[in-house]
Amino acid sequence: MSFSRIPLLNCFSGRRESCEEELLPLNASGNKEPVILNVYDLFNINEFVVPLGLGIFHTGIQVYGTEYTYGGHSYSNSGIFEMMPRSAEQELGEHFHYRESIQLGFTQFSRDEVHRIVEQLGLQFTGNSYHLTSNNCNHFSDTMARILCGQQIPNWINRLAYFIACVPFLQRCLPPEWLTPM
Repeated sequence: MSFSRIPLLNCFSGRRESCEEELLPLNASGNKEPVILNVYDLFNINEFVVPLGLGIFHTGIQVYGTEYTYGGHSYSNSGIFEMMPRSAEQELGEHFHYRESIQLGFTQFSRDEVHRIVEQLGLQFTGNSYHLTSNNCNHFSDTMARILCGQQIPNWINRLAYFIACVPFLQRCLPPEWLTPM
């Protein structure tokens, strides 16, 4: 398995100061695996706020029959974990309700290459760097989707986190354990 490293503007955020190298598969064998975004409602509040264009969502990226997602904990190791696709309610708790799956595109990365990418992303998405508005599961899903298939997740998924981050008063109204659940 070999990779080509090419420097480019970081596809994660578009900011020049966050430029990094990106792993690209050298062997374009033509095998394409679907990259699927699984979206979950958190709490029943989404019944009332989704019509307003807001919502509290959890996401994970499904590829090769595994869903990868991200959550916070108090340690400096990776906060990324694997689970069976569309099983957040069973795996993460009763507040997670499956909403929908969105096919974002296809990847030519092999299963082993995807595992290496997840390991590398674990350095950025550590458990103790989780933050509800600036480094959450949706940020992880967006980053992974951009790497795997060059597509971003829909903007509506993380709109509420962005909105709260832009209005500091709202962030101060939230319990600290919601922002960084340790």
